Amino acid sequence: MQPDTTGRSLPTDRGYVDDLYAQLSAADSKLNLVNLGCPGETTTSMIEGGICTYDHAAAQLDAAVRFLHAHDNHVSFVTVDIGANNIDRCVSGGTLNQQCVSDGLAAIAVELPKIVDALRAAAPEVRIVAMNYYDPFLAAWLSGPVGQALATQSVQLLQVLNGLEANVYTSGDVEVADVAAAFSTTDFTTQVPLPGVGTVPLNVARICQWTWMCAPPPVGPNIHANDAGYHVIADTFAARLT
Repeated sequence: MQPDTTGRSLPTDRGYVDDLYAQLSAADSKLNLVNLGCPGETTTSMIEGGICTYDHAAAQLDAAVRFLHAHDNHVSFVTVDIGANNIDRCVSGGTLNQQCVSDGLAAIAVELPKIVDALRAAAPEVRIVAMNYYDPFLAAWLSGPVGQALATQSVQLLQVLNGLEANVYTSGDVEVADVAAAFSTTDFTTQVPLPGVGTVPLNVARICQWTWMCAPPPVGPNIHANDAGYHVIADTFAARLT
């Protein structure tokens, strides 16, 4: 997803799966990309449906399982990106809704294992690589002491999310592309110059440089990666797959 000039998040053909496909298909001309991604998907909707529609499938997980069964022995790998939308909505107006966070994490704890088990059962020999997450709410750091407290709190929350998902993925023989590390998500210590702003922590700079969170209205703030950020995510996946 990318924001348009009015700030609406719209599908793009410059996301990380497109960048990753461009990299890997250069070495394998027979490789094809099948993208079943669904904007706004949570772990719940991935299982139950209700957001995106698919041919002969009620939900994204059903569509993925059907595809894997239909193309047995012809799938090189599967990439997964799910869970962020369970808790992104919990930050609003500069505050973090703890009950919302608890509910979102609880849903992930119950539903992500079901997703992983279904994919693994449908493709027992296929490499599955899932990504963890950067923290878009680090951009709050730029708004002063209150925002800096929110940014610190949001990183703590993200570590819980990424840790929870990592445990599920490990149990399901799913590799993890460490996007959080690529975005220096926990590095408040290293100070770097941010054009137009001044000196900021490295993790804050990465969010401003690689997402739309620091873009002026109406385009920003927007949680999605920009072209540079999607390239970083694709490179992180590629490092696991090549």
